Amino acid sequence: EKYMGPIVKTVMTRCIQCTRCVRFAEEVAGIEEIGAIGRGENMQITSYLERAVTSELSGNVVDLCPVGALTSKPYAFNARPWELKKTPAIDVMDAVGTNIRLDSRGRAVLRAVPRINEDVNEEWAHDKTRHAVDGLTHRRLDKPYVRKDGKLVAASWQVAFEAIKAHWSGEAAVLAGDQVDCETMFSARELAGSKMLEGRQTGLSYDTSSLSAVNFNTTIGGIENADVVLLVGSDLRREAPLVNTRIQKAVRKKGAKVFAIGPETDLTYKVEWLGDDLGALIKAPKALADALKTAERPAIIVGGGALRYEGVHGAALAFAKKYKLVKDRWNGFNVLHFAAARMGGLMLGYAFDGGIKALAAKKPKLAFFLGADEVDYSLFAKTFKVYVGHHGDNGAANADVVLPGAAYSEKSGTWVNLEGRVQRGERAVFPPGDAREDWAIFRALSDVLGKRLPFDSLDELRAAMTKAVPALGQEGLADYDWVEPKLDGKVSGKIADYPIKDFYLTNSICRASPTMQRCSSELVHGQQWLEAAE
Repeated sequence: EKYMGPIVKTVMTRCIQCTRCVRFAEEVAGIEEIGAIGRGENMQITSYLERAVTSELSGNVVDLCPVGALTSKPYAFNARPWELKKTPAIDVMDAVGTNIRLDSRGRAVLRAVPRINEDVNEEWAHDKTRHAVDGLTHRRLDKPYVRKDGKLVAASWQVAFEAIKAHWSGEAAVLAGDQVDCETMFSARELAGSKMLEGRQTGLSYDTSSLSAVNFNTTIGGIENADVVLLVGSDLRREAPLVNTRIQKAVRKKGAKVFAIGPETDLTYKVEWLGDDLGALIKAPKALADALKTAERPAIIVGGGALRYEGVHGAALAFAKKYKLVKDRWNGFNVLHFAAARMGGLMLGYAFDGGIKALAAKKPKLAFFLGADEVDYSLFAKTFKVYVGHHGDNGAANADVVLPGAAYSEKSGTWVNLEGRVQRGERAVFPPGDAREDWAIFRALSDVLGKRLPFDSLDELRAAMTKAVPALGQEGLADYDWVEPKLDGKVSGKIADYPIKDFYLTNSICRASPTMQRCSSELVHGQQWLEAAE
């Protein structure tokens, strides 16, 4: 048997050398790590020097192997297909909104596989989507906790609610994490009754007065048709692997030219790097300017590595105007989010003027943190912190009250992907222990606080949410009219690095997943794992 890493298990006695995995690695994943050695009857399919395959899309070879020579290592021998309940869901590991099917038995999700959606993920899913599901049963919050004498102590729901009531002044701040559904954000907003809402938990601050100016306007499928693409501060391969495959397709099939501003990294296709100075947005280098002059469908993609610098949003919009990136039947201005909750949060007003630091400066007496584990909690030292989430991660460790919520697999919810596509997932399993669906927690809390929320079921909640934000009531692409906010086009500085340091450990579910921990240690940090008998 051949070693291909922590994701793919091989049974090479079944292999018929059809080379579908070789073609996938080269043409879709963009890495030449799988190939054939030997000739005739001695031919073998193997990875380079039998090392782990480093692609973040390697799990897809399991789906396209026709004979089961390549199978899923984490899922192997866990269940029979006919034992599993199959539930359509939406992936929350990034902002692409990959359509998936969750296969569960009893109260455990055993695997996630992609559903075909040509507009979003085609038939692919990256390795986090597929294999972070074992983190759903580890390090779970299954009962409320209240901090007493500096330590979190298990409590009843009533005791936890009374502790919150003691600090309730009629309003609260709400900070949403990266994986929260729209229903949770809406119910928290209605209860909090304030404008102190923020979802960009890592400190990003950009103009949100026009949703079209923070949207992926080309659409995920449409970026394949671009002939010149400029990436600004975006490590696309780690922030949105399935958008990266589309650009790789544009380069390979249609000869698109790709330019990039930021530290050099391997994106799996030919890129002309323009350095890391943001001044290139003001005065484009000659190679880029010449390419844009003759381009029919030029596009810019602004990533989180650039948006944390002041003025980048305005400079990118000015760049788009100067080089006519927005024209009839083509909008080439794109902002790349990498949090599943981001676009839904922006539609619901989760963008405080000045960002999270400006919100913290208001010194709210009480703040709800919705699965927000990446927040700098030192900013909220004087605030009474209530964490509503599903894993015992950074957020729970810093909270004064912990309320156990439901993970994405345990609730029906609405998510909006980076191109403004409204999608709904269904509940596959129930939350563990005393944990409850997040919106139901806020509905119950509202009675205790004397501010009853006007809905008692998910359908009533969705009706209220649709009335407040009509676009969230209809599945499919939300129609954002192109409105350019008036921003200063000046910018300076250099992009130091990219936001995602470790692709496999970007959220609390991944950090609780044994499979993702192994992928991180082996594929990111180079630690060797020996199999039995080695």
